[in-house]
This record gives sequence, structure tokens and C-alpha cells, in this order.
Amino acid sequence: MNNLKAIKRESKTGAQINKIRAEGFIPAILYGGKDSNAKISIEKKSVEDLLRSESFLSKVIELDLDGKKEKVIPREVAYHVVSDEPIHIDFMRIVSGAKIVLEIPVQFKNHPESPGLKKGGVLNIVRRKVELKCPADKIPEDIIIDLTGTEIGTSIKISSVKLEEGVVPTISDRDFVIATVAAPTVIKEPEKPAEGEAEAAEGAEATTGEGAETTPAKDGEAPKEDKGKESSGEKKSTPEKKPAEKK
Repeated sequence: MNNLKAIKRESKTGAQINKIRAEGFIPAILYGGKDSNAKISIEKKSVEDLLRSESFLSKVIELDLDGKKEKVIPREVAYHVVSDEPIHIDFMRIVSGAKIVLEIPVQFKNHPESPGLKKGGVLNIVRRKVELKCPADKIPEDIIIDLTGTEIGTSIKISSVKLEEGVVPTISDRDFVIATVAAPTVIKEPEKPAEGEAEAAEGAEATTGEGAETTPAKDGEAPKEDKGKESSGEKKSTPEKKPAEKK
């Protein structure tokens, strides 16, 4: 279980709250249970690693508030729109016997033990988190999926996940899919022509060029010039007629 130390704060104005942040603390609020809401602050560097965790909002934390320890769970984190730094955290007290609805992250293990993945299959993750209704004292940190023995075409459903007693998915009307082992998608490249075919194609192109200026002549006839000759820009000169001399 993770531990955090908190201190009470009396800040009310925006300037006071900004001063707390400038001193390296994150303003927070603690609510829930029979006790009244409490304004607190958490040292930023003590919670940075937890904030990076994908399961932060489902982690049970033991909060030490001025020497009094109690179990809490983070419910919401506000971030600055520009710097993306955490600027406020909501913590809820965990009341014994109560049930909490949480999104629990899914973790996959034993990838090398999956025959389907060894054959080139792809793990297609449908749900990275599953919403569960949990007793306050039985909150799982994550849902573990064992990929051992999974073949291509395997569908991993919520019914195959072992949950603690009293922990149930909020979706209860169907056995939904969490992940599948799918067949690999291969894009086939066009085949290159064989060397002989390429040479034949080049030869065919050559017959349409300058090498085909004449057409075969019949016996006894002069070869005929191709029309392409005229398009070369050359013109036949015709003798000019001289004007008749005057007598």
C-alpha cells in the first residue's frame, strides 16, 4: 500500500492557493465518511511517481494527516491546461463495508507463452480498463490476463478472469471481450517482372521509336517512309519557278 503525508491548509483565496503551488505542494480535498471535508495539501514530489501510474485513480493510499492515518482513494486529478502540471487532487475516504465503482486497468502477462503470438499473431486489446464494483477492502490494483496457451482466434472474455469475492463488473448483461489474439495482417507487395519479361517489354518500347522509320517493302517496290519522318520537323524543298524572261 502506498503512503502519503498531508497537511491541513486554511487557504481560501486564489493568491493563497497559488502560493502553496509555488512552494512545491498540490492543494487537495479529503471527503467522504462521517468526518467533515478537509482542505489539505500534498508535497508534489511525493506523489509524482503515483500520478504517472495508469492505476492511480484505483490505488488505495494510506494518508497520514497530522499523525492520523486513514485509507483513501484518489477520485479526480485536475491539470493545468498549458503546463499539464497537477493543480488539484480529490481524495475519498474508504468506509468499511461500502462498495466503490472503479475503472481497473488490465495487465497482460506471459506473452512468450502464447503459441498464437509466436506464430506472428497480434494481441488486439479491446478494453484497457474494466469498470468494477468493489468492496472498499477488496479493491484490486489491476486485472491480470494470462496469455499462456492462447492461439490465433482466441477471445479473452471477462468470464475467464478470476475476481475476488464480491468484486463484479458493472456490465452484467453480457460476457464482454477484453482482448483477442488476431491473425497477422500482411500487405502483399506486387511481384517484380522476370528479367526475360522486362527485356521483352523494353524491346516492345523500342519498336515504337526512331528505329521503326520504314515499313517493309514488297518485292520490286521502294520502301515507304514512315509518317513519323514528317513529324521530325524536316520539310522537302521544292524548286522555285523562275519568272519567264521578257523578249
